[in-house]
Amino acid sequence: MILARNLTQKTRPYPFVKWAGGKRQLISQMDKFFPENYNKYIEPFIGGGAVFFHLLPDNSIISDNNPDLINCYKVIKEDVEDLIKSLKKYKYEKDYFYEIRALDRDSKKFTELSDVEKASRSIYLNKSGYNGLYRVNSKGFFNVPFGRHKNPKICDEINLRNVSQVLKNAEIFMGSFENCLDYAEKDDFIYLDPPYFPLSDTALFTSYTKNSFDKSSQIKLFEVFKELNRRGCNLMLSNSYSEFILDLYKDFKIVTLKAKRNINSNSQKRGLINEVMVLN
Repeated sequence: MILARNLTQKTRPYPFVKWAGGKRQLISQMDKFFPENYNKYIEPFIGGGAVFFHLLPDNSIISDNNPDLINCYKVIKEDVEDLIKSLKKYKYEKDYFYEIRALDRDSKKFTELSDVEKASRSIYLNKSGYNGLYRVNSKGFFNVPFGRHKNPKICDEINLRNVSQVLKNAEIFMGSFENCLDYAEKDDFIYLDPPYFPLSDTALFTSYTKNSFDKSSQIKLFEVFKELNRRGCNLMLSNSYSEFILDLYKDFKIVTLKAKRNINSNSQKRGLINEVMVLN
């Protein structure tokens, strides 16, 4: 049922970008809750894809409403060698970083970039930017500052090739999470990892796209969750340990996980916090 049985440690892929809220650190806590058998795997908020790369399902549909991210997945799947060549041209220098970052401010220059060039730019900015963040402003412009890395691995060509191989069995779409209702069926496994509901008024890091994921979006997601449950799908959802989320999903099984917060600008506020995992 899964591709993992054919992979060695050297050929097993892992996320090719660092993603705020990525689940690599939580996989060991989540592992026992993954269903053993299911038809197809669906992940509408793919992000860095930590759960996808852990499970490596034979039959999967992955999507996101971040066009830059989805372009990366499609290019890696279909044109990984040209992507690797493009990535090798980049250099880790501050002025150069801001020059590349500014490309999306010039619509003419940006539209002239090929899909491969756009993907290599996105990966470069992720690897070279502060704390590996992906963040855009209200106009959709990438606005993460230059990072403080010693020697970032901008082109991880072995992993990119491994990722390309496993993506051959995945359908990749750009679109909102509601679209999963178009293809979710009984006994499918759907993992939902939306931008988290903020724990405070100042914790509003939801800008992975120019459209923020607000309270009404969380409620809309809850309605989708209920519909998927009605269809007999296997469901798992991650979110913040907040009164709003706990109340919203109170009729489902809620598991508390311990996650390390590592993107707070104040180092004193980085540490273990509670997160929720909702199951049906």
